[in-house]
Amino acid sequence: MVFLLVLIVVLALLGAVHWYVWRRLVRDVTVRGSLPRRLGTVAVVVLPLLSFAALASSRAGAPFVLQQVVAWPGFLWLALLLYVTLALVVGEAVRPVLRAWLTRRAHRAPAETPVPAPAEGAAGPASSGAVSDVSRRLFVSRVVGGAAAAAAVGTVGVGTYGVLRGPRIKRVTVPLAKVPRAAHGYRIAVVSDIHLGPILGRAHTQRIVDTLNSAQPDLIAVVGDLVDGTVENLGSAAEPLARLRARHGSFFVTGNHEYFSGADAWVDHVRELGLRPLRNDRVEIAAGFDLAGVDDVAGESEGQGPDFVRALGDRDRARAAVLLAHQPIVVHDAVRHGVDLQLSGHTHGGQLWPGNFLAELANPTVAGLERYGDTQLYVSRGAGAWGPPVRVGAPSDITIVELASKQA
Repeated sequence: MVFLLVLIVVLALLGAVHWYVWRRLVRDVTVRGSLPRRLGTVAVVVLPLLSFAALASSRAGAPFVLQQVVAWPGFLWLALLLYVTLALVVGEAVRPVLRAWLTRRAHRAPAETPVPAPAEGAAGPASSGAVSDVSRRLFVSRVVGGAAAAAAVGTVGVGTYGVLRGPRIKRVTVPLAKVPRAAHGYRIAVVSDIHLGPILGRAHTQRIVDTLNSAQPDLIAVVGDLVDGTVENLGSAAEPLARLRARHGSFFVTGNHEYFSGADAWVDHVRELGLRPLRNDRVEIAAGFDLAGVDDVAGESEGQGPDFVRALGDRDRARAAVLLAHQPIVVHDAVRHGVDLQLSGHTHGGQLWPGNFLAELANPTVAGLERYGDTQLYVSRGAGAWGPPVRVGAPSDITIVELASKQA
C-alpha cells in the first residue's frame, strides 16, 4: 500500500514536471496548430515513455538489443529533464524583468510611423497595444525557453563527454598508524561503480583497464556495482578485466547492483577473469596488512550480506586492516571491528548535481576521505554512471590510495 502511494506521488510529480516543460518550451513559444507545436507535444509524450522503458526493460528481462535501443534516448531525457526544469525555474525570475524592460523601451521609443486605419471589421488602434503585449510575451518566452534549452543541452553534453571519456586518476595519501615501514607508499587502486550495461560496454571497460594499468598500482580493488545486467548479456563487456595487472593482484566485492543482476554468476565470472572475490573473507597482504571484503547489504535479501565476524573476527588486531565494502553506511560496523581504513563507492558523488544533497541524506560520506573514530573511510565517486550516462559536479575517478606508515 505504501509503495502504491509513493508510486502515485512520483508519477503525479513527473506528470506535473512534463506539463510545465511542455507549457514553457512548446505551448508558449509556438503557434497553435503549427508543426513545431505538434512535434514538441509528441516529444513530451514519447520521451518519458522511453525513459520508463529504459528503467524497466532490464528488470522485465527484455532482449538486450531492445534495452540498448531505449537506453540512450530514455536515460538522456531524464538528465535533460532535470536541467531544463531547473533552468526554466530560474528563468521564471527573469521573465518579468525582461518584459518590464521591453515595455519601458516601447514606451520611450518615438512613433516613427502613424498607425494605419484598421480595415473594415478589424480591431481598432486600441488593439495594437494588445498585439504588442502578445509579441513581447512571445519574445520573452522564446528567449527564456531557448536559453534554458541551450543550458540544459550544454550541461548534459559536457557531462556525457566526461563519462564516455573515462575516469581520471585521483591520488590520496592515507596515514595509518599500524602500517609497517615496509608498506609505506603502498598503492591501492580503488575503482567502483563501473556499471557496465546497455550504454557502457566493452570499450568503457577497456578504458578503465588501461587507466588502472598505467598507474602501476600494487593492488587493485573493485568495490562493487560492476554491472547492470546478466553475465549472458555483459560477460564479454567485462572481459578486458582479465588484463588487469598489479603486483599483489586484483580483488572484488559485490555491490547492490550485482544482486539485481545475478551476484553468484558474476562472482564466478570475475574469478574466471583473474580477480579474487572477497565474500566476507580476508587475505594477508605481504606488505604487512590485512585486506578484507564483505558482501553488500543488498545481499541480505538473498540470505547473504555482510558478515563482519567472519571477515574480521579472528584477525590479529596488531596488524592494520583495510576493508573493501561497497556502501559507506557499513562504516560503523567497521569501527566496531577495528578496521583502520574502509574503501567504498556506491554514492557516485551524487552524479547529477544537486543529487549530492540527496546522497548526503543516505550516506555518512558522499565522496572523499573522512574519519569515524579510529577508522578512516574513503569513498570513490566511481568510474561509470547509473541511468543517464551523465555526470555533473561529480566527475568519475579511479583513486590511487597511497598508504603512509607513521614509522617511516
